[in-house]
Amino acid sequence: MRNYSSFLDQHRDLTRRYFLRLGAGSAVALACWPRSVRGADVAPELAEAIEKLETILTAQNKFQDVSRGEPLPHSLPAEKKTEVGLTRDTWQLEVLADPEKPARLRKPMTKADNTALDFAGILKLAEKHSVRFAKVMTCLNIGCPLGAGIWEGVPLREILWLTEPRENLRRVFYYGYHNDDPKQMFKSSLPVGRVPEDPFDLPPVIVCYKLNGEWLSSERGGPVRIVVPEAYGFKSIKWLSHIYLSNIAAANDTYGEQNNDVDSPLKTFAATLSVPRKVKAGAAIPVTGYAQVGIGGLSKVQVWLESKADPHPASDRKYTTAPWKDADILPPPKSWGGDLPDKKIPAGTLGFDDATGQPRTWPLRLFKVHWATLLPGLPAGEFTLRSRAIDEKGNAQPMPRPFKKSGWADIERVPIVVE
Repeated sequence: MRNYSSFLDQHRDLTRRYFLRLGAGSAVALACWPRSVRGADVAPELAEAIEKLETILTAQNKFQDVSRGEPLPHSLPAEKKTEVGLTRDTWQLEVLADPEKPARLRKPMTKADNTALDFAGILKLAEKHSVRFAKVMTCLNIGCPLGAGIWEGVPLREILWLTEPRENLRRVFYYGYHNDDPKQMFKSSLPVGRVPEDPFDLPPVIVCYKLNGEWLSSERGGPVRIVVPEAYGFKSIKWLSHIYLSNIAAANDTYGEQNNDVDSPLKTFAATLSVPRKVKAGAAIPVTGYAQVGIGGLSKVQVWLESKADPHPASDRKYTTAPWKDADILPPPKSWGGDLPDKKIPAGTLGFDDATGQPRTWPLRLFKVHWATLLPGLPAGEFTLRSRAIDEKGNAQPMPRPFKKSGWADIERVPIVVE
């Protein structure tokens, strides 16, 4: 059983306005309010919902997949993967000057002159420079994470320095295997300043070869991919094959050509995981959910039940004046999941204490957490449950970036019928 902060302490101060909205059923609702959710006193229906939560880390074969390609590169037969460099034995990475806007390099790394980086080479770099960190992988335009893991690799800067760049280097762009079809190429890019330095205590951009302590599977982009800690998934290109060092002045991401914001980092937002859609009048309602902890961190998760009979003013489109109430952010789990070797967070993972295997702070930025709450019983009627996250600066979802195409921020609507 997971312990978390007192439900009674956080929720007994329900506003008079909220109960007035519920009408005569409010007295029943208050009577059903549980006295505590500490330890064994957790209401059974909420305890059951918490125990059914997904694990924080996602096993490699459980990630949602939004891969591109026709056919998908990870679906190629073994012989073809060997031929095109999609195995650890045959993988090679070329690091070149952009032919159109070249940076000046002393030592480009090419297959032609037998200086491309191979898998043995990246493991040699890893002996001194390996990095691992927790990250949630999210698609820019999908309202749920694809999965969360411990990603391991070599900082991209260590490979960049091998080319001995001299000048005219403003941007780094890269792409992976794309079926030898130029029309299928999908590239992403970063300003060069993000590669040698890690601003705001971010982990480094890595050339990644392990996930959750195991070799990166082909489905997850193996043998090698890019992982950009603070970015959405389109920046973390799979099946990495080419890196170009360029004097181009602006982003040249394929995703940008499709009317997407390619520079916004991960947003903080919350959504539900389990909500009963039909409940009996007066019965408490257990709710669980997750929050993606974006670049702004996470201070709280809140919930609100709106009665169809007394709707919130339509003019308040961001629900800033709604009677939101705090839910409980669950603490780090005892079991992380993700098929970790020995079921332990790998030693040396950034943000984790090696002695305890627990995070030094919680919630971790760029990761995800679970939350839970037990809503009071309601009178018969139709209701809409909403949840939202509030970041460390007090910005409430969908703020501070409510714009589409720059990351998901919509407030979820979940209908509940009370009979």
